Amino acid sequence: MRELSGEPLAGHTTMRVGGPAARMVVAETTDELVDAVREVDDADEPLLVLGGGSNLVLPDAGFPGTVVLVATRGVVVDSSDSCGGATVVVAAGEPWDPFVERAVAEGWSGVEALSGIPGSSGATPIQNVGAYGQEVAQTIARVRVWDRLEERVRTMTSLDCRFTYRHSLFKGTDRYVVLDVMFQLVLGDLSQPVRYADLANQLGVAVGERVPLGDAREAVLVQRRRRGMVLDEADHDTWSCGSFFTNPLLSEAEFADLEARVGDRLGADVPGPPRFPEPGGRVKTSAAWLIERAGFGKGFGMPGPAALSTKHTLAVTNRGDARAADVVALARTVRDGVREAFGVTLVNEPVILGETL
Repeated sequence: MRELSGEPLAGHTTMRVGGPAARMVVAETTDELVDAVREVDDADEPLLVLGGGSNLVLPDAGFPGTVVLVATRGVVVDSSDSCGGATVVVAAGEPWDPFVERAVAEGWSGVEALSGIPGSSGATPIQNVGAYGQEVAQTIARVRVWDRLEERVRTMTSLDCRFTYRHSLFKGTDRYVVLDVMFQLVLGDLSQPVRYADLANQLGVAVGERVPLGDAREAVLVQRRRRGMVLDEADHDTWSCGSFFTNPLLSEAEFADLEARVGDRLGADVPGPPRFPEPGGRVKTSAAWLIERAGFGKGFGMPGPAALSTKHTLAVTNRGDARAADVVALARTVRDGVREAFGVTLVNEPVILGETL
């Protein structure tokens, strides 16, 4: 294992904020990853496990303990046949989008709509990464983790993971360290049914149709670039954690209250908030819609140091020299403004350390 002292954390996150790590350990194999975590736990020191850094806002003061950087690599085809599809084991530190690119090239269908998402593969089950009608819960067969409480490797089935919208057993706890993820993918040249209307329109097909895998991936990348959601060193709109807030899940009564508030604020002739039925009688609505109608348009906060993306109101961005405090302050302003306007409290998607939203 390589060790670094005083390593700036900003360079290891897509938001590009965060001070130095007192100590950083780079784990390049699964055994090194487990050993590093055990060592820190045995010493009863603070621990931060860091993957691709695409879903983190790290503190300006840095991290006072040990940061274990997950740099494991590997994509292993466990089995592949026309009946069972392709069973593929991906190391936790494997960058996500290159894996999706390979899946498309190999004719493994099921993750193509998740193209262009930054970060590591091991992070995808934690928040049940999803976009354009797909989420990893649909293809994950199992997740192998190090259980810090029981001090053993455990294999968690998809059911064990308790996947829900942008959530899982692993989110909100530091008990589990993901070691690798097994995906069960369909063999074929066609995508899974296209579920997202804008994507279907771009592809010239009806919602529910399938298209060649390569076409699906390229269309998703076009959509994401349009929204500033594909990393680009020169584009500050991509210096972000992607969508900063999840889409609210409301009860029928809460949604009815939202509709009434929208009518009172914007007028009865204004179309109401988007409504998407969810299991359990709940309703999902659009965080971006609420943010915009609450008065926070694209580029709000410009010229910075932190501002909403000029391409998408869901992204809080670093305009070049933002601190974590700047990012959180802007997010707080947006969250509180939406709550005041519509009575809905937005929930942050990225993990925030050292600051209180």
